[in-house]
Amino acid sequence: MADRRVAITGLGVVSPAGIGIKPLWESLLVGRSGVRPISLFDAGKFPCRIGGELADFSARNHVPKDYRKAVKLMARDIEIAVAAADLAFSDSGIVTRSAGADKMTIEPGRLGCNIGAGLICCDLDELGLAVNTSVTDGKFDIRAWGSQGMANLTPIWLLKYLPNMLSCHVTIIHGAEGPSNTITCGDASGHLTVGEAARLIERGGADVVIAGGAESKLNPMGLLRQTLLNRLCADGASPQQACRPFDAAAAGTVIGEGGGLLILEELGRAEARGARIYAEVVGFGGACDPAGPDVTKPTVGGLDQAVAKALADAGIGAKDIGLILAHGTAVAKEDALESAAWDQALGESARTIPATAVTGAVGSLFAGAGGVELAVAAMALLTQTVPPTVNFADVADLCHLNLSTHPRGAEIEHVVSGAFGTGGQSGACILRRYRK
Repeated sequence: MADRRVAITGLGVVSPAGIGIKPLWESLLVGRSGVRPISLFDAGKFPCRIGGELADFSARNHVPKDYRKAVKLMARDIEIAVAAADLAFSDSGIVTRSAGADKMTIEPGRLGCNIGAGLICCDLDELGLAVNTSVTDGKFDIRAWGSQGMANLTPIWLLKYLPNMLSCHVTIIHGAEGPSNTITCGDASGHLTVGEAARLIERGGADVVIAGGAESKLNPMGLLRQTLLNRLCADGASPQQACRPFDAAAAGTVIGEGGGLLILEELGRAEARGARIYAEVVGFGGACDPAGPDVTKPTVGGLDQAVAKALADAGIGAKDIGLILAHGTAVAKEDALESAAWDQALGESARTIPATAVTGAVGSLFAGAGGVELAVAAMALLTQTVPPTVNFADVADLCHLNLSTHPRGAEIEHVVSGAFGTGGQSGACILRRYRK
């Protein structure tokens, strides 16, 4: 990477296993999962009726008082991003416009925002009421929809469901007037946004960027899609033990909701203000499956190539890696392909380097996964600790990662974290231990 170095100075995490990086970290260390029976809607007719659900969650607790009315215009994905941003900035010590324009400690034009997002599901009850007024003789009538059905929706209805609204609300609340971007590449989104944000700081386009991702597929449409793709665990007898990444007893993933946003800051600026520095971002790579998108077939989106690019970007080799932060969807075929990708990228070292995955604790967070995984990677570097893989007990036959059921102390200089989505994209980032 370039002369302008990139530090991570703030972590904001919203997850089923904890709101905030410290509660999540504590859950990981003790092997606690946030998966439970779904209560957000009636999932009784679905084979999988469990998920990583956020309990008693609202963004109202994370926005200025004069912005609370706007929460009514936020889909759950947006609320998660707004909350994660508030937690990240608070953790970093950077004061933004949310505290008042006269109190900002960062120039608005030097503050950027990159957030990964997914396909936001509309409120089915709200949409259903409007559709019901467009039925003629028992059939949906497009003309009736145009003349009266749409009139039953608020004029700004669509603004709740555009993926770029996550970045939109975050930039408005915090006064980020620098470059802003939204990436919609499934589970790879978080790594791709962090990588692009690091590039932006390196080339001098911004001094601080908030980056990561957020998503909630915990709704009837999200549950239906993942059911049709045969990716979900249908065993709800023990919800907290259901999601078992890389384990011999893995029976599928569970849908979670959440996200993680990181504050990336030019290192010199961070040092000058005496910031706590979790880690540095020193390598980034992205790739895709050359066969093209096919959601019906397991793929890791060329993860081995993404990791290889990240290693080359950081100027290091496999021997320099002290921790693998794996994606681990708990879908058996995907876990096997991911393990093979790590083998391809890191050689024999992939089987000896300590590794972990967070999915067992939170479920599959999709666009929100990467930000959470990188936040955990940063904590591992700061504490020099490898958290256990929640619900992992016996390694699956085709998986070779060095996972553990208990926390491990380690000398970690670099962490490699990678993720992939069912659409065939992947991303990887290298974080380095910060030393003055």
